[in-house]
Amino acid sequence: MNNVMSNTNGYFVVSLDFELMWGVRDEVTKESYGQHIIGVHTAIPKLLDCFNKNGIRATFASVGFLFIKDQSEQGLYFPKKLPNYTNDNLSPYGIYMDSCVGKNYSDDPYHYGWHLLQMIQESPGQEIATHTFSHYYCLEEGQTKDDFKNDLEAAIKIANSRNIKIGTIIFPRNQVNESYLDLCREAGLTCYRNNELSWIYRARSNKGESLLRRSIRLLDAYIMLSGHHCYTNSYMASSFPYNIPSSRFLRPYMKKLRWLEWLRLKRITKSMTYAAKNNLTYHLWWHPHNFGINQQENFAFLEKILNHYQYLHKKYGFASRNMSELSQILKDANRK
Repeated sequence: MNNVMSNTNGYFVVSLDFELMWGVRDEVTKESYGQHIIGVHTAIPKLLDCFNKNGIRATFASVGFLFIKDQSEQGLYFPKKLPNYTNDNLSPYGIYMDSCVGKNYSDDPYHYGWHLLQMIQESPGQEIATHTFSHYYCLEEGQTKDDFKNDLEAAIKIANSRNIKIGTIIFPRNQVNESYLDLCREAGLTCYRNNELSWIYRARSNKGESLLRRSIRLLDAYIMLSGHHCYTNSYMASSFPYNIPSSRFLRPYMKKLRWLEWLRLKRITKSMTYAAKNNLTYHLWWHPHNFGINQQENFAFLEKILNHYQYLHKKYGFASRNMSELSQILKDANRK
């Protein structure tokens, strides 16, 4: 058996995009999606308990708005320059904030989540990363590099005010704009999550998305169409900030596809095994609001994944690391 401490057989990375309503407000309403958002307030404590029991060290990339405790703090942390999207609906500032955001968590659990960040902060092994301040869209028309810089500065400022050091960024909607990575480096960030290496996962604006790509991605969740998407240390460390790409989005339980759950599980566990056997990294991600409803089914499915992780950990030394920890491993390896 391989020595677990030296970990010669790869890493298991878990990241979550923590957004509440800020991440979906331009696409859905409280009436149509509110149950998913409210469910986050019970899902995150369950996730933390599940991770703790299974030795999972995860990255929670959080929208900067969630660090705000109440309405009186908003003006203290807003970016100096707001994004100027061509599509006004993409911006949470102005009309949306004035009409839809309440005073505090008790008044508005759809937009406030500082108490959940405190739980994450107090949980061993869990990393709080940035998901930008305003759920910023880096590939949408109208916004500029300077807009992004101001948003990123605001995200880091509010995290610092809560004694949280940000080392990782996950781009909203996976809109990785590589021309913005120099700003991330200058801000002290060491890694980010890129997309899978396939045309069906390539970063695009909302307008550039297509029904064909969405359909193939859905099929790929059940059938091996695009490959394992597991990564070598040398690939991830080939540029800086380090690129720790996604391997698989953990799609939530769908009742009408429940008869295919065994295939969805096999798709994930087969690639995890491939990573463990070949000294590679496997990166699983999702949103807490994906577990907002159907919690019994979603957590039962996650437990099966984590049981498989435990098997791989014991047999091959497959090890859980959050994104910041993995970036430090990559940095140390580059020094040798």
